Amino acid sequence: MSKENELYQLWCEKAVDDPDLQEELKSIAGDDEAILDRFYRDLEFGTGGLRGVIGAGAYRLNIYTIRRATQGLADYVNETYKNPSVAISYDSRIKSDVFAKATAAVMAANGIKAYIYTELMPTPCLSWAVRELGCQAGVMVTASHNPAKYNGYKVYGDDGCQITLDAANTVIGKINDVPMFGGAKVIDFEEGLKSGMIEYIDQSVIDKYLDKVAEQGIHTDLVADSGLKVVYTPLNGTGNKPVRAILDKIGIKEVTVVPEQEKPDGNFPTCPFPNPEIREALAKGLELCDKVKPDLLLATDPDCDRVGIAVPAPDGSYVLFSGNEVGAMLLKYICQERTALGTMPKHPVAVKTIVTTDICCKIAEEYGVELRNVLTGFKFIGEQIGFLEKDNEADRYIFGFEESYGYLAGSYVRDKDAVVASMLICEMAAFYRTKGITLLQAREELYKQYGNYMHSQESFQCEGASGMEKMKEIMAGLRANAPKEIGGLKTVSVADYAASEQTDCATGAKTVLTLPKSDVLAFNLEQGASVIIRPSGTEPKIKAYYTAIGETKADAEKTEAALKADFKKILGF
Repeated sequence: MSKENELYQLWCEKAVDDPDLQEELKSIAGDDEAILDRFYRDLEFGTGGLRGVIGAGAYRLNIYTIRRATQGLADYVNETYKNPSVAISYDSRIKSDVFAKATAAVMAANGIKAYIYTELMPTPCLSWAVRELGCQAGVMVTASHNPAKYNGYKVYGDDGCQITLDAANTVIGKINDVPMFGGAKVIDFEEGLKSGMIEYIDQSVIDKYLDKVAEQGIHTDLVADSGLKVVYTPLNGTGNKPVRAILDKIGIKEVTVVPEQEKPDGNFPTCPFPNPEIREALAKGLELCDKVKPDLLLATDPDCDRVGIAVPAPDGSYVLFSGNEVGAMLLKYICQERTALGTMPKHPVAVKTIVTTDICCKIAEEYGVELRNVLTGFKFIGEQIGFLEKDNEADRYIFGFEESYGYLAGSYVRDKDAVVASMLICEMAAFYRTKGITLLQAREELYKQYGNYMHSQESFQCEGASGMEKMKEIMAGLRANAPKEIGGLKTVSVADYAASEQTDCATGAKTVLTLPKSDVLAFNLEQGASVIIRPSGTEPKIKAYYTAIGETKADAEKTEAALKADFKKILGF
């Protein structure tokens, strides 16, 4: 009998706490391929936590893999802190509430007080609760914008950021020491509540969070009289209550919510990919826009840490903006208006990731802002806020964002926040509206002033047992044989963030990269173009990021298309 079949038999015998798992296990009896896919490896705790398909098996997300991970985390927390506590939140996904309560039950059984929200809440509210309640760790049960079959388990440190690489490696070691069955301490959730080891988070914590969000406004006094009309979709996730609350707080009264996507629903029946980065997720919202004719469409993802927008065009259609565009426009707006009002701090700091648009460099230069580049992942932006805070300079931080639709103004949380981003986008739209300028016109003015930067991101799926190996082979192949040109543009230099070095292709000279080691390759090309590739840390896919700059938009688009077509061939997809 194979190792996978032995594990399958063990799960049939031991996994009795969830009837859904038993039903699934019975349904795959004798199906060697299905058994292999669920048991060929353990679900890996990555740099931020767990993410996987919900279901039975060691390579699935279920109460047993959740308990095991939580026991490992509890062992780390107890070893590191005295009298620790943890904050827990969850989104609308299938079994999110079950997994959140299972997390609380294990923490409580290990003598760690667990604070848990009474209902689903956004990821930034978890980051807020960790800091506000003085917790030593946090857990957010979410798979962000992935399809309905996924769920996840994101771990946060005492600073409200996702845990550091070092801490994650320590937790991984602890988890590996925990047997799947019988290894985790567990108490009954209701008993935990009665004993006081589990406590629901009070509404006052949420109210204080919304107050902090509102404080990030610049021209909120103009919003109520601007006449701004908004269509909003929470994509069946956590954003419905907090986003509507903050928009009401700043005076936006005409908010129409997409009815099919208003209520929490982990099946996401009207958007199989609940990701505001893709047009399909906004389809219902765009349909409603045709009837309501708003000034702005807002869409937040299930855990409400990302937001996408669409704005009206002169022909009556609605145009989607990219994360790079919205982020650059918000940075410009914040710099421009805080400077005008005299509220810009001395030596202001903005932060972006290495795959995020370099148009920000020109904006930052114009306004005297120090722009810091960090690795992909918002925790590295949060880390920079932490560095400033340690020097009592957190007020220097004005804005941070990544191209994947994540934004944060203010240092009150340490993760991207679609609640504050939704507020600022609406405020920016209202402000420009009072000046007779549409967001579409503001975007064109941005490109006119700083240049036509075009960006896109492409994901290549690498599912199943062979997927991880394929990603490793692709990265190894690119390191061994870096392309001399991509899309007709010569490669000027190659930055290998795993080796912490950048190589000049003409001279072979190497320079040291100071960012933490990461499995990322950047091919810097002629004309300021670039292609960056990295395996996802949370999903079974490899991601490529393209940048093209042109004298006109058409020139940039042509270059970008050539880069994408050629690089796809290089990767073998």
